[in-house]
Amino acid sequence: MNRVTRLLESYARFIEVPWRDDVAPAQRVIFCVYDQTDELRVRARVDEFEIATREAGHDWYIFDLTDTFAEWLSSQRYAESYFRQPGLLVTLLPQYLTFLTERFTAYLAEGRSGGESVIALKGVGALFGLIKVKVLVDKLAPMVKGRLLVLFPGVQEGNNYRLLDGYDGWNYLAVPITADKDV
Repeated sequence: MNRVTRLLESYARFIEVPWRDDVAPAQRVIFCVYDQTDELRVRARVDEFEIATREAGHDWYIFDLTDTFAEWLSSQRYAESYFRQPGLLVTLLPQYLTFLTERFTAYLAEGRSGGESVIALKGVGALFGLIKVKVLVDKLAPMVKGRLLVLFPGVQEGNNYRLLDGYDGWNYLAVPITADKDV
C-alpha cells in the first residue's frame, strides 16, 4: 500500500472520532503531513479526503492557496515594478497575508463555517518563501468553528513542522496525521 493511501486511511480513522466542542482553535487544526514528492498524488486524491469526511458525518470545503500569490500580486498597482525588482516585495508581503485572511473570511461567510465542517487548506506549498504557514494558520484557525485541515507537504518531528523540508521549521500544537503512524 502506498504512502498516500496510508495517509488517507489514517485521516479517515481520525475524522470518524467524535469531536469535542471545548477545544482551543490550535487544537482544532489537523495537519496531514506527507512527503513533498507526494504533492501531486495527494492533489489527485483530495476527493477521497472529502469522501472520508462526509462519511464521518461532516461537511467538507476546500480553500486553495495555489494561485493566490499570483492573483494578489497581479492586482497590485505597481505589479510590473515588483516583477522587475522582486527584492521590493519583502515590504509588501504583510499585505499578502491580509489578502489571504480577507479572502478566507469571505469564503467562510458563504456558509462554510459550521461546527461540523472541515475546511481544508490545499496548496500551502505555494506559500514557501513568502509567508510562514504557522502565521497563516494562527490567523485562520480562530475563524473555523469545525476543523481546519492543512494538507502539508513537508516533515513533522514531534511538534516541529518544516514546509517542503525547509530548514525554517516551527513548533505547533496541531494534530499531526501521517502515513507512517496513527494518531
